[in-house]
Amino acid sequence: MEKKKNSSALIGAAFIMATSAIGPGFLTQTAKFTSDFQASFGFVIIASVALAVIVQLNVWRVLCVTGLRGQDVANKLIPGLGYLVAFLVVLGGLVFNIGNVGGGALGFNTLLGLPTEFGYFLAGGIAILVFLLKNAMKAMDTITKVLGACMIIVIFVVILIVQPPVGLALKESIIPSTGVPTLIPAILTLLGGTVGGYITFAGAHRLIDAGITSQDNLKEINKSSIMGMSIAAIVRVFLFLAVLGVVVKGVTLDASNPAADAFLQGAGQVGYRFFGLVLLCAAITSIIGAAYTSVSFLKTFNATIAKYEKWVTIAFIAISTLIMAFIGQPAQLLVIAGSLNGLILPLTLGIALWASQKTSIMGVGYKHPTWLLVLGIVVVCLTTYMGVQSLGGLAKLFAA
Repeated sequence: MEKKKNSSALIGAAFIMATSAIGPGFLTQTAKFTSDFQASFGFVIIASVALAVIVQLNVWRVLCVTGLRGQDVANKLIPGLGYLVAFLVVLGGLVFNIGNVGGGALGFNTLLGLPTEFGYFLAGGIAILVFLLKNAMKAMDTITKVLGACMIIVIFVVILIVQPPVGLALKESIIPSTGVPTLIPAILTLLGGTVGGYITFAGAHRLIDAGITSQDNLKEINKSSIMGMSIAAIVRVFLFLAVLGVVVKGVTLDASNPAADAFLQGAGQVGYRFFGLVLLCAAITSIIGAAYTSVSFLKTFNATIAKYEKWVTIAFIAISTLIMAFIGQPAQLLVIAGSLNGLILPLTLGIALWASQKTSIMGVGYKHPTWLLVLGIVVVCLTTYMGVQSLGGLAKLFAA
């Protein structure tokens, strides 16, 4: 029974990480880059997934071996650092959750024609309902698995309809016709979108809550981490192929909503409704993932938050929903949150790498793989560059 429970938590952690990454922005980002780079975008996906695996393996190993959440590891390194990390993650999580609620409303509108004003509350309400259930953790695991599987199946059906040039995509994924230097900004953008901000910690914090920690469970922890990245990669590849099958025919996508337009142009009204379903699934799972992970950063700081974690999570979703419904599209906040997330990834990965070398945190018997440490340092350098670039967004915002 215990083994079955552990297996469910390991798969649940993989799906909460993957579906947290697959939000409305993920869909738009993938469609836009596929339109820009066509088959060469396959190379971008492979490169970003390889870098994301390095990030996740480093972070998950450190957190799950110690049994400490990200903020607690940071505070052990430098007292107070964990509060800064928590502030950045929760702020980014809240703002992106506002966007996720908006994405859910657009999903309902595309799929069923419901007014977006009603869709905001419906999307937020469904996510709240999950945490109101008696066994909220099990419900969260189940809904992310079901909706994640639904996205994969629906996008695969669209692939069958549009019939993309799979051979060309495979060739360009290894030897892209677009120069690699031109693709580097897209690779770093995808990396931030896949493992940036709260997403880095979603799965690891779920395993800690399930009690799957210590060096004895490293094999299962690594497997769960790679499974999460694989699920996100499958959705990204399927979406890439679905959009590629449209743009290779010379179709110019609507810049305001490239993913929806690709499904519409490729598979007509049926495809458009399919996109609504994918968007809805992506938004709801991301609302759940962002709320759960953001609150997990606060509960170790305050006994009251820990005691009433479920209600704090529900309040987090309710606040996101109300802001989206009454203030509207938070364009400026999204720019700030995007810039913050660009800074969070190198900071949090750097903390994990530093902690991995300290026996006072990891324990005397733990040895972090050298290859993982070296590759992690390379990713920190790359993402620091990306983070500095993202500050340009803030500069433009405050100059306006």
